[in-house]
Amino acid sequence: MVHFVGAGSGAPDLITVRGARLLGEADVIIYAGSLVNPELLSYAKNGCEVYNSAEMTLEEVIGVIKRAESESKTTVRLHTGDPSLFGAVREQFDALSALGIEYSVCPGVSSFSAAAASLKAEYTLPGVSQSVIIARAEGRTPVPDGQSICELSVHRATMVIFLSASLGEKLQSELLRGGWDANTPAAVVYRASWPDEGIYRCTVDTVSETLKRNNIKKTALIIVGNVLGDEYLRSLLYDPAFETGFREASK
Repeated sequence: MVHFVGAGSGAPDLITVRGARLLGEADVIIYAGSLVNPELLSYAKNGCEVYNSAEMTLEEVIGVIKRAESESKTTVRLHTGDPSLFGAVREQFDALSALGIEYSVCPGVSSFSAAAASLKAEYTLPGVSQSVIIARAEGRTPVPDGQSICELSVHRATMVIFLSASLGEKLQSELLRGGWDANTPAAVVYRASWPDEGIYRCTVDTVSETLKRNNIKKTALIIVGNVLGDEYLRSLLYDPAFETGFREASK
């Protein structure tokens, strides 16, 4: 059996209870060494085989899993954050299905959630933004038509941008071309929830400068939107004049 486990955003204690249990039961762990905090391997039992997938191809990963299955061993495929976001897991699912190998998926705490916690921010504020766009800028890896940062910016929804810290100038240019005001609040969160986390508040027109000044080229999120500002509407959920299914409106 193979378990895909979300490692969480970085801090070892932000893995889920289920994820920690599965790590402790695994005979084989294949972890994304370029991003996963190696301290998470402390959950592994003695004698567990550990492989760093940053040094492996998809075929090599599947090969290790096939051998483990032939030996009736349990494998944990440990991915950073939540596997569903930029985890390159679909191709692994399909390869295992083709081989008749069963697998499960254990969700994890994404770095976009950890970044909001570090910023003490709410991505969905009444009157400001009720949507969140999770995206990345186009670099060596293309993005589908209609999903460039410039095109997504027109919605003025909160944007959480992954895998783009090395593309600061291009990212900033696309945000501005997409219509974001230069003074729109933004933030760079480096290694959210890690001991060396860095939080750098800025504006859309200073995103590139902020990345350069702090020598940030990877493992950072760029958050853009007026939810990082000071103006918003009070939520109706707790408004005494608003009736809900649990309480009546005040007279």
